[in-house]
Amino acid sequence: MLTEPRSGRLAAWGNALFAGLVSPDEAAERIVAGDAVHRVALPDEEGAPVGLTLALGRLRSLGAVGLRVALPVPGHPLGLSGPPQFNARAVAAEEAVLVHGAALGLVPAVHEAGPQGADPEDVHTEVVWECLPVREAPPADVPSLAEAERELAEALREATEVLTRLDVAGSGPVADAALEAYRARMEAGRQLLAPGYPPRAVRVLELAQRVGALVAIAYGGGGDGREHGGALSASAIAARAEALRPVERTARRAQVAAYNAYAEELERRREGGRP
Repeated sequence: MLTEPRSGRLAAWGNALFAGLVSPDEAAERIVAGDAVHRVALPDEEGAPVGLTLALGRLRSLGAVGLRVALPVPGHPLGLSGPPQFNARAVAAEEAVLVHGAALGLVPAVHEAGPQGADPEDVHTEVVWECLPVREAPPADVPSLAEAERELAEALREATEVLTRLDVAGSGPVADAALEAYRARMEAGRQLLAPGYPPRAVRVLELAQRVGALVAIAYGGGGDGREHGGALSASAIAARAEALRPVERTARRAQVAAYNAYAEELERRREGGRP
């Protein structure tokens, strides 16, 4: 939860591109953001996957008007609308982008690419977004921004209580590193969302990331429960996970609400007959 999902960057800056608020090159640069090379395997296209600028243009020509994020996990198909084949791929990746207006969805997969038998230094990693059909239907379990903001306030209290109960409220090198990573993210990228998003969406996303940082600290960074205070019993680890699960779920729901705010507002305008 400390890291920004690839699907979030793709949706946010893709929406800004569709709205004419950024150039194709800027959108592609912001989506990659220092990550590996991104390519998209478009539907009904022969040959190798194409770059982001061409792919986004092609999606717009297919009718895309907005991009939404899904952050599902097993047992919680957050943001998905079907069919089962797409849902399964998205749950396995734990993220996806739904292309509103084109009935398509994008799921990322990380691949190593390079000549066969090449030396490790000649092999590079790339992200390939596979494009699959989706149902044009309301996404599962996505709250409004107002709902997400209210839920996050309670989740923040719960996360703090869990940290206090576990006696990991900011002590130790792992906790310090996690908080420092969160602060660096906040300071280095105040523009968490692309142009066109409402201030409330930015506020909700910032708070969701803060709650996510606290969850990561409570899990002990790597989630094995050993970094804060020595080895824990299996029952203690299970109890910690049980206490944190609803908090983490709330943070994920809020992230999706924030990233989807642009597309939701666009749809409301279209339904109301506004330009």
